[in-house]
Amino acid sequence: MREVVILGIGMHPFGKYTEKSLKELGRVAIWEAIHDANVPPKDIQAIYFGNSVGGLLTGQEGIRGQTVMKYSGLDWVPVTNVENACASGTTAFRGAWMEVASGLCDVALAVGAEKLFVNDTAKSIAAIAADSEVELARMGMQFTSLYALNLKKYMAESGATQKHFAKVVAKNSFNGSMNPMAYHRTPLSVEEVLASREIVWPLTLYMCASMGDGAAAAVLCAKEVADKYIKEQHRLVQIEACVLRSGVWLDPTKKDLKDPISRTAEEAYNIAGVGPKDIDVIEVHDAMAPAEIKLYEELEICGKGEGPKLIDEGTTAINGRIPVNPSGGLAAKGHPVGATGLAQIAEIAWQLRGECGQRQVKDPQIGLTQNDGGWVDGDSAAHTITILKRL
Repeated sequence: MREVVILGIGMHPFGKYTEKSLKELGRVAIWEAIHDANVPPKDIQAIYFGNSVGGLLTGQEGIRGQTVMKYSGLDWVPVTNVENACASGTTAFRGAWMEVASGLCDVALAVGAEKLFVNDTAKSIAAIAADSEVELARMGMQFTSLYALNLKKYMAESGATQKHFAKVVAKNSFNGSMNPMAYHRTPLSVEEVLASREIVWPLTLYMCASMGDGAAAAVLCAKEVADKYIKEQHRLVQIEACVLRSGVWLDPTKKDLKDPISRTAEEAYNIAGVGPKDIDVIEVHDAMAPAEIKLYEELEICGKGEGPKLIDEGTTAINGRIPVNPSGGLAAKGHPVGATGLAQIAEIAWQLRGECGQRQVKDPQIGLTQNDGGWVDGDSAAHTITILKRL
């Protein structure tokens, strides 16, 4: 397998864009990435397009990627459409990485895009619920309830309190206030988070990611041919690992196994030749912000039950020992499902390149993204871990 680098990153800011189509959102991110990469469009040899619920919300099935590429002025290049719930963007990134790493092509484009605001909130919520087993969705299952159940169990096991959860939101809303790509850019206090409307205990409104519109894109290139595209002071970011696993379905014989996120992370650490202590900056999938504390433990940056201590001590703050969600996380950025995973990768790439302005983490060398999606029989349907390194 060849070494692969990220040459360019692009995003359409996340938010509510009732006047914009999926094509318009995608085009902005695509051309930002192409310009950033300094790659002629004719050199792109493969495209992977991630989108989760566009078919349900817009009626455009099957060829969503091709329609966006036509609108973006890209033709003839093979397009692979990817649908993998909230992990769609990362799965598209992984597909583009595999094309280049395997030697099938030298330059590939990965895109994640989602359009959730369609002037019918109930329709959007139903579409998102369809990222679980359809039988659960028909019974009224909502992801907020699943998160709440898991967090209640975590509280009983770790001693975490609702105030700890609010501290995560306060931290991330501060980070998001400095991120021009974020939907919500107002810093929140712990008290404001706790006082916001209860959704399902222990989750309050400000703890929950709002749906959003947006897109992110990355141009990937074989490291051995990257020199011909590099501009002056162009910093490269190398892909050290990109692991995708399905969830572990409920099975009484598997009780002694580590949780799926830990197992996926360990696989990525082994491939990259690093450990949790080597990671300098992290983006995690916090569709409900309090889940971030539990993820500290599952990514093994602390021991079991030590997550609340990390948030209390400021370890994961933007100026802490291991900053988590310097972008603001999903609660600040919003959650355009198919775009989220690639936006996480974009943030880590920008951090490693030192291009994040006020929210820049101090001199990071290695970054990690954790992204999952969907729900099947007691676990997320897809788990991904991506590890990137500054060159």
